[in-house]
Amino acid sequence: MTEKHYGGASGFGFKRKNLGAKKGNNLKDAKINEMEGGVDGIEGVNNNKMNKEAIDKIVRAGKIAQEVKKYARDLIKPGMKLIDIAYKIDDKIVELGGKPGFPVNLSINEVAAHFTPNFDCDKIAYGLLKVDIGVHVDGYIADTAFSLDLEEGKESELNKKLIEAAEAGVKASVETFGVGVEFWKVGKSVQDAIESKGFVSIRNLSGHSIDRWVVHAGWTVPNYNSGQTEKFEPGLYATEPFATNGLGKVKDGGNSGIYRLDREGNVRDNFAREVLGFIADEYQTLPFCARWIHKKFGTRGLLALRMMEQAGILYQYPQLIEVGKGKVAQAEHDVLLLEDGKKIVTTRD
Repeated sequence: MTEKHYGGASGFGFKRKNLGAKKGNNLKDAKINEMEGGVDGIEGVNNNKMNKEAIDKIVRAGKIAQEVKKYARDLIKPGMKLIDIAYKIDDKIVELGGKPGFPVNLSINEVAAHFTPNFDCDKIAYGLLKVDIGVHVDGYIADTAFSLDLEEGKESELNKKLIEAAEAGVKASVETFGVGVEFWKVGKSVQDAIESKGFVSIRNLSGHSIDRWVVHAGWTVPNYNSGQTEKFEPGLYATEPFATNGLGKVKDGGNSGIYRLDREGNVRDNFAREVLGFIADEYQTLPFCARWIHKKFGTRGLLALRMMEQAGILYQYPQLIEVGKGKVAQAEHDVLLLEDGKKIVTTRD
């Protein structure tokens, strides 16, 4: 799951401690580091606390994500309701022993990212569909994506070429990754691969480091030659190229229905406080969505979300739209870099 930003150390981590969690929750008194990501006091991935148990859970989450991708490829057909796809993917993750790491993104054509259906959504699958899947096992995350061509004729030919370009980008990126490699080299490998196919790499979308309970944990992994001279250290990273026939940039669109806890705070309404406590306990710092809250609490839960958003406690991600209305294809894998130099692509067979 991507976010709109440019290279370097990102500032989109969580900014304050104690995000409303109930007593006994892992986040109680945890300090969220805005620049480095991760939760202090919780064994992480990119904070030099990674051990065999952490690695095993990261790999397990990746294997579940692999199986869910296979399931989704077989499941999705043109004309299928997006809400049905989303619920089936959610259920499959749980069936395989994981939990959703974030709401599945089902973004079509020029919508590059951050569309997930609400409970009453009547949109169907068509065009160039991007399927971005998150899985976690005890907070250890797998983040992976692929694109599907659901059209015929000339549009289908274009879709297939864009998908090929995105897949070439992620392949080149994975091959370039390594401890001590400068970030710009990975970005250049993506840009060169996509441009060699005749398309443009979206510059203000990029991959990211991942920590326990934190999808975007500080470092961005560029999709172009960003000039970043910082070097990769041991840890978990997502690389996610976006190929387009548009202008190579995204802008904010409408609301997505995808939220995260953004700061500490409270609301006056008793029911809204109950919903806030559930969110903090169940999702911690992971993104969640309106349909999950509706499933648990009904329409009153949606009103509670609105109260929390108005109070500034929640951040709602915008949909991300290609500025030239070009079609967008996405591919994504996670790369686990170990201290001994070993590289594990956790979301690839």
